[in-house]
Amino acid sequence: MELNRNSIITPQAELARKEFGRQGEESAACFLEEKGFRIVRRNYVCSIGEIDLIAEKPRLLVFCEVKSRRSQAYGAPQEAVHARKIRKIRRVAEWYLLQSGRLSPLPDDLDIRFDVIEVRRTETGFELNHIEGAFS
Repeated sequence: MELNRNSIITPQAELARKEFGRQGEESAACFLEEKGFRIVRRNYVCSIGEIDLIAEKPRLLVFCEVKSRRSQAYGAPQEAVHARKIRKIRRVAEWYLLQSGRLSPLPDDLDIRFDVIEVRRTETGFELNHIEGAFS
């Protein structure tokens, strides 16, 4: 198997990638707060997987996947949220609801929504696209 320069990810490149993702998630959290949400959890992790942001408003709980991209080389950020990822996010959300005591009983007046926030780097910072109800 022949490797080219683009096949090798250096530790510095991996750190830069993780930092870019962290900045994207921070921008998304600030964006949601500006829209009146309270961030309940960041990077909620359980044995099933992770949810980037959990935010709430009165009678609304949002599980949010943040996808950051430097370019369109690998497609639009939302395209990375495929069927397998959606199933995992749903399962992690159910686990969170169970562990936080919110699942039983789930209040009739509480809506749950799954959003995606696309974060793209621009010359002046970040551009965000909030896709409300990206999947159910």
